[in-house]
Amino acid sequence: MAAPMSESWSWFLALAFGVSLLKFLLINTYHSTDFEVHRNWLAVTHSLPVSQWYFEETSEWTLDYPPLFAWFEYGLSHIAKYFDKDMLVVQHLNYASPATILFQRLSVIFADVVFIYAVKECCRCVKGSRGSRDLFGKPSFVLAGLLLWNFGLLIVDHIHFQYNGFLFGVLLLSVARHFQGRHFEGALLFALLLNLKHIYLYIAPAYGIYLLRSYCFTKDSPDGSLNWRSFSLFRLAALGVIVCSVFALSFGPFILLGQLPQVLSRLFPFKRGLCHAYWAPNFWALYNMADKALSILGVKLKLFDVNRLPKASMTGGLVQEFQHSVLPSISPLATLICTLISILPAVVRLWFRPSGARGFLQCVTICALGSFMFGWHVHEKAVLLAILPLSLMAVERKEDAGIFLILATTGHSSLFPLLFTAPELPIKILLMLMFSLFSFTSLKALFRHEGRLISIPEAVYLIGLIPLEVFCEFVYPWTTWQQSFPFIPLLATSVYCALGVSYSFIKLNLSLLRTEKPGKDKSQ
Repeated sequence: MAAPMSESWSWFLALAFGVSLLKFLLINTYHSTDFEVHRNWLAVTHSLPVSQWYFEETSEWTLDYPPLFAWFEYGLSHIAKYFDKDMLVVQHLNYASPATILFQRLSVIFADVVFIYAVKECCRCVKGSRGSRDLFGKPSFVLAGLLLWNFGLLIVDHIHFQYNGFLFGVLLLSVARHFQGRHFEGALLFALLLNLKHIYLYIAPAYGIYLLRSYCFTKDSPDGSLNWRSFSLFRLAALGVIVCSVFALSFGPFILLGQLPQVLSRLFPFKRGLCHAYWAPNFWALYNMADKALSILGVKLKLFDVNRLPKASMTGGLVQEFQHSVLPSISPLATLICTLISILPAVVRLWFRPSGARGFLQCVTICALGSFMFGWHVHEKAVLLAILPLSLMAVERKEDAGIFLILATTGHSSLFPLLFTAPELPIKILLMLMFSLFSFTSLKALFRHEGRLISIPEAVYLIGLIPLEVFCEFVYPWTTWQQSFPFIPLLATSVYCALGVSYSFIKLNLSLLRTEKPGKDKSQ
């Protein structure tokens, strides 16, 4: 990554304005139950005292985000009352008046200002040009397109409904600050992020190791090894004060109220199933499929008694637990161990062979994808936590660009089942085609002198997503199987996409092993 650029940014304003206009056009599209989730949180934080926020359960969509996000909802509620006061009544379940819809949609759009600013800061951290005068020769332009027009963020936030853009804006701004050498700001932003949504704990190991190794230790030995004498207790103490202060402000009121165990039980509901209601395309989707296949085969061969096989679903929904039929059942502890093992190579390399902010970004991406691959009750939307940081790497190195194309295409395709209503079908297909076309053409142009980005087998696999989507959306609904086996399209999508996501994770780790150690510039 390079120093900030001094060039015209009119193209950035055009990209930001264009995507913002699109978001306004999506206001009246379908919204998921997450819309009611956030409406209920507005009502809870506005109508009830703080002491009841994490106990209220009139709605099944109880408050299960960290306290800082609860205060964010509280702040929004004081604007919401000017749109429709009835949305702030806890007992008004599934309330969705036109004014309520307008307010909640606008709140997401305006919160995305944080994301737009963060994208611009990230664009200032990449190399200015790759020997071409057109826009597709500028990594900053390509990166802005990949981030601002990210397909996953558009459909998850502005159709399905969530605030991921705002949260990812805080993350990307934190990453940009580390590239700019402003480590205190980067640490502060990440501490705030953890208190907004705890899913970002997935990448906390990367932050902890990077700040300790490359910031608290100020120098390396001449051979590149750790110089223990360079350790700065002042820097460690300063970071500790920053992080502890944020957590104290966030959780302090609930600690004083004696409610910390209740808050933590909401944040970490381990009684939920291994997989979410929509199977995330990860290792456990393949594991579940293997278990189903083995159980069916066992029954056919009369190796198992069908009456003795567990019949519980593998998508535990809110609180349901289950057991596998043939393969060993997976506990939360087992997923934690698998996750730690999966990220260990990246974390170890970041400690023993630090490579500045780029090595940190690489570790963030692998931690995010490793946690997605092996985590407990992972939502399919969590794949964005790996796709967005990988976007920054994709505009700098050909190998990362190829991995990005595979991961983004398969990860985004796995989100299609989130939008299952007919009016949104052409929208999601068109947006996916637009983003994919831009991704492939822009990255191909950016690395035009460095050969093919993906191999022929990889291209064949990605093309296979087209007949899969045609089958799931247009063919299967008209078959007689639709009534008896309605889960087949979701199963097929999750398993097929899981192959691509798993392959991307393997390639990222192989890339990590092949990356040569750069210079010892601690300021990167």
